[in-house]
Amino acid sequence: MVISRVPKSGMRITLMGLISMLKQEVQHIALLKPIVSNTKEYGEDIDFFTNYFKLKQNPNNSYGISVDRIKKEIAKDKIEYIYQTLLEQYENLLNGYDFVLCEGVQSLELEEFLDFDINFEIAKNLQIPVIEIINGYQERFETIEDNINYIINQSQKENVQLLGIFVNRISKDMLSRLKDIDVRVPLFLLPEIEKLNKPTLLDIIKQTNAKLITTDRGMLERVVEQTKIATMMLDNYLNYLENGDLIIVSGDRSDIIVGTFVANLSNYYPSITGIVLTGGIIPNANIRKLLEGTNIPALPILALHTNTQESVLLLEKVSPQITTDSHQKIALANGVFSEYIDLNLLKRHLSLPQPRYMTPIRFTHMLYTKAKLSKSNILLPESEDERVLRAVDRVLKLGLCHITLLGDPIEIKNKSNLLGLDLAMATIINPKKSPYREEFIETFYNLRKNKGILKAMAQELMSRTSYFATMMLYLGHVDGIVSGATHTTRETIKPAFEIIKTQKGVNIISSVFFMLVNNRVLVYGDCAINPNPSSQELAQIAINSANIAKSLGIEPKIAMLSYSSGNSGIGEDVERVREATQIVKQKEPTLLIEGPIQYDTAIDKKVANQKMPNSKVAGEATVFIFPDLNTGNNTYKAVQRSADAIAIGPILEGLNKPVNDLSRGCLVEDIINTIAITAIQAGD
Repeated sequence: MVISRVPKSGMRITLMGLISMLKQEVQHIALLKPIVSNTKEYGEDIDFFTNYFKLKQNPNNSYGISVDRIKKEIAKDKIEYIYQTLLEQYENLLNGYDFVLCEGVQSLELEEFLDFDINFEIAKNLQIPVIEIINGYQERFETIEDNINYIINQSQKENVQLLGIFVNRISKDMLSRLKDIDVRVPLFLLPEIEKLNKPTLLDIIKQTNAKLITTDRGMLERVVEQTKIATMMLDNYLNYLENGDLIIVSGDRSDIIVGTFVANLSNYYPSITGIVLTGGIIPNANIRKLLEGTNIPALPILALHTNTQESVLLLEKVSPQITTDSHQKIALANGVFSEYIDLNLLKRHLSLPQPRYMTPIRFTHMLYTKAKLSKSNILLPESEDERVLRAVDRVLKLGLCHITLLGDPIEIKNKSNLLGLDLAMATIINPKKSPYREEFIETFYNLRKNKGILKAMAQELMSRTSYFATMMLYLGHVDGIVSGATHTTRETIKPAFEIIKTQKGVNIISSVFFMLVNNRVLVYGDCAINPNPSSQELAQIAINSANIAKSLGIEPKIAMLSYSSGNSGIGEDVERVREATQIVKQKEPTLLIEGPIQYDTAIDKKVANQKMPNSKVAGEATVFIFPDLNTGNNTYKAVQRSADAIAIGPILEGLNKPVNDLSRGCLVEDIINTIAITAIQAGD
C-alpha cells in the first residue's frame, strides 16, 4: 500500500515508477484503492494506469468502499464489516493477479471523523506492507526529518511493515542534505521538477470547455510558463512577451492574434505556448486561412465563450496533470525517477514470481537501462522530420544517451521551439559548414579510390547527408546512426557497406525485427535485407539473430522456418533450411535450434506436443528465421497489423559499427526504441 497524507505529493509519479518496476517481473497487476472519496475522480486515475500500462483489470474492481459508506458503518459500530469487505475484495484480486498494489486514502474529512489511522488499520488487517510519501515542497529540513521519524515510529507502534519512505518535490540542496541522515528504512528522494507541476494546453482543453480552433494537435503538450492578458496595442504588447507565454485576448483582436503568430516565428522574439480567445469570438475565415497556410506547425489557438475576466479565473483553476497523452511529461517523469530511485532496495522485500518470458514491458525497461549505461552518442541525420525531433526530446528527457543531429542549428532550434521541444542537450552539426568536410572527402577518397572513386565524386557524395553521417561514425565522432524516417533503406545502408563494412568472419549483413506481441518478445530475421539467402547465408542470419537476441536479454531458441516440420517434407526449399540448421549446429553447438519447422509448431506448445514432442525449441521459440525476404517481410507486417504488435527494426547485424534503419512510416516510439538498441550495440 502506497500512502500519501497530503495533496500534490507526487503520488502518480511514484505509482508509475513502482508499476514500471513490477511490470518487469510480473505480467498481471491489479490496482486497488480501498477507500475512495470520489469514484469518478479515481475512475480517471485507474483509467490512466490501465491504459498506460495495459493492465487487464475491470475498473469496477479497482476500489472498495466510499468515505460516506465508512461513516455510516462506523456510526452503526460495524467497523469489522468494513475490514471484512475490503479483505474479500483484496483476496479476490490476489486470486486473479500476480500482484496487487494498493493506494491509501487521503481525506481530511475522514481524518477529522476518525480517531485512528485508517490507512495503517487497513494495512494491518489486509497484512500489506506500506510505502509512505512525504511532500517536501518548500518544507524545512527539520520538518521533513520530523515527518520521517514520526512515520517510522507510528509504523512500529501500529505493527505495520514499512518498506520505505519517498520524499518528493525537494530542492537539489535539500536532496543532498537528506542523503546524509541516518534512518532505519530505505529513503527515496525525488527532486522538484517544475515542468511537471505546470499545466499544458491539453490540461486546459480537458479541464475547461475550451475549443481548439487550429488544426495541428502536435503542440498541445506545451507547458504554460505564465499567462499574459493582451490589452495594449501590438507594438507595445510585443515588449512583454516571454518564453512559454499563454496569451489571453479577446477574439476580435486580430492584430494581437496575427502579431503573436508572426512573433512566434521570428528569431527575435520568444517562443509562445498558445493563445486563448475570449468572448466566444473566433477570427474570420481569412485570418484562419492566413495562420494555417504557412506549412509549418501552427501556434495553437483555443477559444472560450466566457469574457476575459471569467476566462482568467477559469484558467487559474486548471491543475497540471499527467495523462496518457502527456508523452513529454511521462518521459521526463520516467527519466527523473530512474535517475534518482534505486528500487532494488524494495524488490528484495517483495515476493515476486520468476518471469518465464521476456515481456514487452521488461524488454523496453531493459533497453532503456542498458542504453543509459552505454553512454553512447547516437547520430540522427534527419532533423527535418518532426517525428525525429519529438523522439530526440523524449530520449533526452529519459536520459537514454547523447544525441547528435545533422542540420542547420537555427532551423532546428526554431522548429523545436515551435513544437515546444527541449533539444538543448543535443549536439547539432551543420554538414554544409562543418570543418570536418574536407577531412571526410579525403578519407572517403582514400578508402574507395581502388574502386574507381574520383576526388570529384567523393566531394559530391560527402554533400549527401547519409554519406556525411556515415563518415562521422567511421571516424569516431559518434557511436551509431539511426536513419530511414525520410531516407530509403538503400540510402541508409549503402554508405555503411562502403565505409563501415562487415565484422571479421561475417560474410553477410542481416537484420532482425523485435516483435512485441502480447506478453512476449520475439525476434524475426531476416525481414529486410537478403532476398533469397543460401543455406550458408541462412545459417549466418540465424547466428547473427541469436547473438543480438542474447545481447538484449532474450534466450535464443531458434526456429528455422519452412512449410514442413522435421522430416515430413521434401523439396529444394526445405532441404536448404535443413542444411542451414546443420551448419548452425556445427558452428555453434551450444545454440538451441530446430529446423525445418512450421511457425505454428514453433510458437504453440499444444501444436508442438503433437508434431515435435521431444524438441527443446518447438512451442517455445524466441528467434524465428524466415527462409526468404518475401516470407519474412510479409509475415512481420501481418503480425504487426493483425495482432497489434510493436515492431522495432530493422536492426542490422554484422557491421563493424551500428547503423540502423527506420521504416518511413515509423512512429515516435519506434525511433526511441531503435535509438536505445543502437546505443546498446555501440556500447557492447
